Amino acid sequence: MEKTIIIIGAGIAGLSAGCYARMNGYAADIFELHTLPGGLCTSWKRKGFTIDGCLHWLVGSNPADDFYKVWQELGAVQGRKFIDHEVLMRIKDSSGKALILYTDIDRLEKHLLELSPQDEKTIRDFTGAIRKFTGMKMPLSPASTWDTVKMFIAIAPYFRALTKWSKVSVQVFSERFSDPFLRKAFRASFDLPDFSMIFMIMTLAWMNAKNAGYPIGGSLEFSQAIEKRFLQLGGTIHYRSRIVKILVENNRAIGIRLADGSEHKADLVISAADGHATIFDMLEGKFVDAEIKDRYAKMPRFKSLIQVSLGVKRDMTKEPGLCGYMLDRPVRIAGEDQKGFSIHNYACDPTLAAPGKTVLVCRFMSDMKNWRELAQDKEKYETEKQKITDTVLGLLESKYPGISEDVEMADVATPMTFERYTGNWEGSMEGWLITTKNAFSRMKRTLPGLDNFYMIGQWLQPGGGVPTGAMMGREILQTICKKDKVEFKASFPETSGK
Repeated sequence: MEKTIIIIGAGIAGLSAGCYARMNGYAADIFELHTLPGGLCTSWKRKGFTIDGCLHWLVGSNPADDFYKVWQELGAVQGRKFIDHEVLMRIKDSSGKALILYTDIDRLEKHLLELSPQDEKTIRDFTGAIRKFTGMKMPLSPASTWDTVKMFIAIAPYFRALTKWSKVSVQVFSERFSDPFLRKAFRASFDLPDFSMIFMIMTLAWMNAKNAGYPIGGSLEFSQAIEKRFLQLGGTIHYRSRIVKILVENNRAIGIRLADGSEHKADLVISAADGHATIFDMLEGKFVDAEIKDRYAKMPRFKSLIQVSLGVKRDMTKEPGLCGYMLDRPVRIAGEDQKGFSIHNYACDPTLAAPGKTVLVCRFMSDMKNWRELAQDKEKYETEKQKITDTVLGLLESKYPGISEDVEMADVATPMTFERYTGNWEGSMEGWLITTKNAFSRMKRTLPGLDNFYMIGQWLQPGGGVPTGAMMGREILQTICKKDKVEFKASFPETSGK
């Protein structure tokens, strides 16, 4: 008889766990509150346009990289085209002067030296780190002691550099530039509190290696490919299934209770859902220690987002893909001052809009507090959304004159939207913020005093992200197989030709 596993959440982590559970002979049921797979890795349609809410690039897109194997096992990359961007982003000031983060490191270095030759030492320190990490492959989770040894051997040459750069923030490093523009623009590229330089450097290193491409088709299509793999493996997904309680007997997880009152039992329970909801709601805060309490009370997390998406009747294939603008004076958005704004141009993906049309997206960090108050009055809530749309159009007009007349679709997703559709704590976009203090910290997959239960997903590792979710799903099944004393197995879909 198959051992049964209940998985909470059909995001990337939950889908991955489900796939590897089935590959290893476990019966797997996924329960998801939404009607679609992917969690935050999603897209939605409005008036003939597809709006993407997640993927800008995907680590593991190069077939030569070990992590590509994971995407193959999950059925996510077969037949999928990736675009390797020439530029990560541009940062411009009001005069039009630009810092261009080229993904080709030689080109980036030349550009930076042209901007500020007096900062050569700092520039070469930065680009040298990117070159070094370009050769580092994202290691797969070890399935044996020998795999662990090989992983440490592979990482060893990078250990000192990893330690060095993880402890330096973008904000602190930017102060090393003597050029005022470069100092300000560099800081604006990742302007988050104590944000670790290692994230910026690794992103550019992966892109330099052409191992972080954008998947044509967008986020939902990517998630649906993994959903298809899970279903083909014989798994079951229950949509519109909000879980209100994880059932526990004698300090062992035995199943779940849904909002409709129905209960479902299993030998193991894996939560790939929001960490706060899992620990403090579904488990009523009964299985925590001082470390967990301290983490949820003090560790910085990514704020939520306001995402303004516009479908425009304009061919923008020759315009920049991602461009950030520093403002001379802050603009007020939902009660908060924004020092700049970005325009994400999705013209590179022809599947998101009809020929000659484009989806533009502007995103702003935003606290949930103001939105909870606005949501109490539907009219005020909708009025604020329209006000934000008008403000964004005003900003876009200064860059693309006449763009307002070309708008055929406008959509505003607020922190309330992200919370409603994903269940993420305070609508957070990506769990814990990666800082100089927690860059390589990993939380335990178990809770104190609770057996037959595991947690996976972006609330277990700062930085989060889609690859992290996929890897955690694989890792947790390796852990389960080891405990059950069975050999962990992974396979490719038959259609992959493997």
